[in-house]
Amino acid sequence: MGKDIGHPELPNLVAIFLFHQRNPDMDLPDISKCPRVIDPGYSFSSAIATFYAPSDLSGENGMHQQRIHATSSWRNGPPRYDCVFVEKDPTLPGFQGLYLAQVLLFFSFDFRNVHYPCALVQWFTTIGNEPCASTGMWMVEHEYDESGDPLVGVIHLDGILRPAHLIGIYGNECVPHDLHYSDSDSAFHSFYVNKYSDYHAFQLAF
Repeated sequence: MGKDIGHPELPNLVAIFLFHQRNPDMDLPDISKCPRVIDPGYSFSSAIATFYAPSDLSGENGMHQQRIHATSSWRNGPPRYDCVFVEKDPTLPGFQGLYLAQVLLFFSFDFRNVHYPCALVQWFTTIGNEPCASTGMWMVEHEYDESGDPLVGVIHLDGILRPAHLIGIYGNECVPHDLHYSDSDSAFHSFYVNKYSDYHAFQLAF
């Protein structure tokens, strides 16, 4: 499954994920001591986030659903890999208590009679310690590991709050007319976290 999406390190990432799930208060040991999954895994092209947004009256009693995509071809067209808000620390206000990530793969597996719905994500890191003074939006950029590769990891689906919308930070140059929206992730080096996309995002990403 990892090789199919260009991430052959997926088994190691799953092993690290499993160790933290089963030992949340322990430091990560040598990777060889982490549990290994030998049962089949199953991949999915999307997942649905259900969340409570009482300020948005368009939902039934404040409840909303949004679909998150991670597919190599959306509606027989280009790939679509959505971004998401991931819970970091619920005691911190707004975006300070969140991570931002791009979903590369939805998948699930069983280990010792426990079902794990997961996502392989690519992480973003914040630029600065506060929102942009001009726009009021937080800024992020791709996070990289020590080898200079994009930082990826496996997370439980319970940690995903809802989809996130990013806006490329354009700089002083004009955006080419032939730039396709599906290339936005690679065309820009940094992004605004769009808190104006809807009511709930405005309450989350302040």
